[in-house]
Amino acid sequence: MSERRYQLSLIGTSAILGSLTTIAILKLISRWTAKAKAVKKTRSLACFTRNDNVSGSEALSRTNGICSNIVLKHLTGINILEDEVVSEQLTRNIQFFGLESQQKLFNSYVIIVGLGGVGSHAASMLLRSGVGRLLLVDFDQVSLSSLNRHAVGTRADVGTPKAICLQKHFSKIFPECQILAKVQLYDASSDEEILSGQPDFVLDCIDNIDTKVALLASCVQRGLKVLSAMGAGARADPTRIRIADLRESCADPLSRAVRYRLRKDFGIEGGIPVVFSLEKPKVKLLPFKGSSGDEENPSDYQIVPGFRVRIIPVMGTIPAIFGQVMASHVITQLAGLHVQTEPVVNLDIDHYRILHQRLIEHEELLYGSAQHVLVGLEDVIYIVKELWHGRSARDQSSKDVGRKMWRSVNDLMLVRWDSDRPATVSNLILLKFKEADAHESSTIGSIKKEEPEFYEMVTVVLKRAEKDYML
Repeated sequence: MSERRYQLSLIGTSAILGSLTTIAILKLISRWTAKAKAVKKTRSLACFTRNDNVSGSEALSRTNGICSNIVLKHLTGINILEDEVVSEQLTRNIQFFGLESQQKLFNSYVIIVGLGGVGSHAASMLLRSGVGRLLLVDFDQVSLSSLNRHAVGTRADVGTPKAICLQKHFSKIFPECQILAKVQLYDASSDEEILSGQPDFVLDCIDNIDTKVALLASCVQRGLKVLSAMGAGARADPTRIRIADLRESCADPLSRAVRYRLRKDFGIEGGIPVVFSLEKPKVKLLPFKGSSGDEENPSDYQIVPGFRVRIIPVMGTIPAIFGQVMASHVITQLAGLHVQTEPVVNLDIDHYRILHQRLIEHEELLYGSAQHVLVGLEDVIYIVKELWHGRSARDQSSKDVGRKMWRSVNDLMLVRWDSDRPATVSNLILLKFKEADAHESSTIGSIKKEEPEFYEMVTVVLKRAEKDYML
């Protein structure tokens, strides 16, 4: 009888525990569902298309007002990362950046103009990294031929505006993000509508020169942080992709054209970071053929004036990596994580050997021997490329690139910063011959007194060498 009673008590206990568990799960599902509905309502209010009857700024203001009463009170009134689902979804980011930096990402607003192979991947990773507000801008639609490089597009999305396509998929990935979509072409008339709202970053992923130049110029004039994508088509080597100032970009026809137009039309010489490839295009534009099969003038078939209709052969991985690189740059910037990008220095191993040998000969001539030269060829590569970017320490501008940089090596040499210390990675600077002569006739004390800015700059660079080499 006691055994029977024991079995009944076990059954009763199991039933009670099962009921409590079911109730807890139902409450959790109810909470998630309520939140999803609220965010979905925000999405529908925040979707702007070219058919809207109100201006973008008015619609944005109206939407933000409604959102503040529905969802944004929850999103910004408390720490969103305290939410169980959100904190778990972003846990790897939080472990990498820290909680405070991740919160900065969620509080950020980024605009992406151009949502093709590059822009869609950049936007996707910004979203997945926890950026809290995105504005997606593109006038074009998803096509079958774009599916080889688009971040989220499917066959069911073909014919759908790219901005709406991304918004639809993004709302399922990170519902807490406020995603605004504009199905329109960026031009001078839409400048205020698109760039207002104090964005923390603007990504230029446009492949048309006229529109690209107009957007970049406007960002510079407004003082907005902008990152621009150069040519990703017709390339195959992901290891050659770099981030640098527009002045340093080379081996890229689009960079050259954009640089020329910005200087000619707006007087902008540089100061714009760009993502580009050092690789020369592997293939050319395909000839445009009409319905008759004969080659025709592509401009006769333009839907939008100024936009290309000729096909650029694209291996889908390269635009995707361009977008990933852009997202990484923006994320680290917004999170406050300093990343030292690899400088663009077009020297080969023979140039570094020349500089190393020149240092040894100079030490023998000046000090009677080279026994205090404590650097090898690999160290010289680090000093010249990483510390001084292939340029004189007194001229760290970005004007000498490509073949100009190769020729500039003929006038450069490594010399000790402090003549009383050995020639090590943390005591060598790159100077032109005449500058080296003048430097060796002066002292560190006089430089510090007469040229404090130059002294401070060199000190910072050489301290970086100490840190990198753990000296």
